[in-house]
Amino acid sequence: MAKTSMINRDVKRKKLVKKFATKRAALKAAIVSEKSTYEEKMDAVNRLQKLPRDSSASRVRNRCELTGRSRGVYSKFGLGRNKLREASMRGDVPGLRKASW
Repeated sequence: MAKTSMINRDVKRKKLVKKFATKRAALKAAIVSEKSTYEEKMDAVNRLQKLPRDSSASRVRNRCELTGRSRGVYSKFGLGRNKLREASMRGDVPGLRKASW
């Protein structure tokens, strides 16, 4: 089980990402746009830098839904490798079974 503070910190980051997603997308579009002038691009860069650091989507960590483990997480299932194995052995994951050849 991961530390509760780390899980809570990640939940907080997810909320910030969701809150500032449209604003970040608009600023990034202004930076990449060929129609905007140099001053407009620099203004967009400065405003993007003033947004909270945790509002960036790349700062969110993939975690297991059950344990909060950050490593070995299969994003397709949202579970860590250990819990995914337990769930597949119980037959909770349809179409997934242990390989044997």
